[in-house]
Amino acid sequence: MTVLGEAATFKRDWLDGFATTYGRLVRKVPGAYGVVTRERPREGKVAVVIGGGCGHYPAFAGLVGPGLAGGAVVGDVFTSPSAEQVYRTAREADNGGGVLFGYGNYQGDVLHFGLAARRLAAEGIDSRTVLVTDDVASGPADDTARRRGVAGDFLVFKVAGAAAERGDDLAAVHAAAEKANAATRTFGVAFGGCTLPGAHDPLFTVDDGAMELGLGIHGEPGVRTVGRLGPEALADELVDGLLPELPSQGRVAVLLNGLGRTKYEEMFTVSTRVHERLAAAGLTPVHTEAGEFVTSLDMAGLSLSVMVLDDELAELYAAPCDTPGYRSTGARLEPVEPVRTDDAGLERPDPADASGPVDRALSAAMVRLEEAEDELGRLDAVAADGDHGLGMTRGIRAAVAAARAAEAAGEPVSGALLAAGTAFADAAGGASGALYGVLLAETGAGLEGRGVGDIDPAALADAFDGAVRAFTALGGARLGDKTMLDAIEPFRRTLREGADAAGPGSGPAEAAACWSQAAEQARQAARATAGLTPAKGRAARLAARSHGHPDPGATSFAHLVTAVSEAAGRSESSPATAGQSTGGNR
Repeated sequence: MTVLGEAATFKRDWLDGFATTYGRLVRKVPGAYGVVTRERPREGKVAVVIGGGCGHYPAFAGLVGPGLAGGAVVGDVFTSPSAEQVYRTAREADNGGGVLFGYGNYQGDVLHFGLAARRLAAEGIDSRTVLVTDDVASGPADDTARRRGVAGDFLVFKVAGAAAERGDDLAAVHAAAEKANAATRTFGVAFGGCTLPGAHDPLFTVDDGAMELGLGIHGEPGVRTVGRLGPEALADELVDGLLPELPSQGRVAVLLNGLGRTKYEEMFTVSTRVHERLAAAGLTPVHTEAGEFVTSLDMAGLSLSVMVLDDELAELYAAPCDTPGYRSTGARLEPVEPVRTDDAGLERPDPADASGPVDRALSAAMVRLEEAEDELGRLDAVAADGDHGLGMTRGIRAAVAAARAAEAAGEPVSGALLAAGTAFADAAGGASGALYGVLLAETGAGLEGRGVGDIDPAALADAFDGAVRAFTALGGARLGDKTMLDAIEPFRRTLREGADAAGPGSGPAEAAACWSQAAEQARQAARATAGLTPAKGRAARLAARSHGHPDPGATSFAHLVTAVSEAAGRSESSPATAGQSTGGNR
């Protein structure tokens, strides 16, 4: 939601701040809510003047500068600027070459820009207009004049600005802009509505698990509601919305436009599939942008724009420009092959396929951590970033896959645990990923040369003692800091005590019993961390919030060792499985 700005003064306040921030590039028009380029262009250059309501930054003021617009005029939020404001801005931008007005096809803009054009004509200043009509959701294909201008504004303005920069006269600049508009189509999706300055509620809401297709940029909902789609399915919807109006072959420029709350990384998840779909349809993307170009305050959503390029449009679109909202030293228009990482490492291993002992133990842990993912995320969100559950799921899945492959290749327990630890750290990332990785890998190192049938309580306790020494050396935590260590150390101590009590002559069954007793201590210790105050990690910065809630790392550790204990119990109760787990050197 919008938290800064008062409705009555929003236009004034943000435009003053914008002109102050980017005073090296633009200057405010005296007596008007408009800006023009700081340096006056050469005499006789066509002035491209763009505009509309505010709330769309970087459109419109952020696109003023060499190679793009010569001036921009802004109205109140989602409201056309008045004819007087348009006129004053156009007069300030005019350099004797005439004015090209560019704006989206909305009635208020049409009326006010039209009145300003009449006034300019009465004073002998020639002007032309390009109405941007790129939104396929707002009108039929056989009547594009009824359509709205949305993110395609940017593509059309870029072409017009480049034509003016290379010295074209007003008629030629207008012709290039009209060609760009005719070649541009846009289709968008909203995940949530925007909130006007000073308001508490959004203009519209989208139900959880749904999205609106065919949205506008003035807070309008979409024309169709569908269930929430993943990145690839969403890319398909966007491309399918445009393909009926695109040619069967040709070069295209592609624009993924965020509407204010959808960030770059999220848009990138859609990009590869968009490229693949366009290529499959015979089109060749030669330049793609992803970012915020025409926003709608804080709306959650994005749109896909495609402009079909001929030689002239390609030259103009690739030309350099320098504005507060978009800079280019000159685009390289070349086909780019979509990048696809092999999905094999991202697939969830099927627990039913577990075979080796490490695979079986970690598969059980995987199921348990998947079930606890939301719980761990909620605990982590109390005083940190809420990603612990997701990190544990990613890490344990990778660990299972790595252990499974290692055991299939004949690796013993130590090798399988080393592979699992390395994979866990790589997939989970973050501090927890590294610390879990070292626990697994160092436990494996302590069991070097032992098959499952050779792992007695003492060997298991010795291996885990070594792993905890490595863990504390790496992480630097101490007991009472409210970290994983507050569950790990009681587990280690109980495992050690059980091993010492078991004495010589004990074997894998006694080791499993010791592990089970230690897991119970880990569970109790994890619950007890609710009474501690964090002193390490991200949670330490918001320590007071964490009081009364168990530590997420201690909780995930308790889940993991409990699942391993239960898997060991199932193995012991099944003669066939027990035979697999104690035979040979594995």
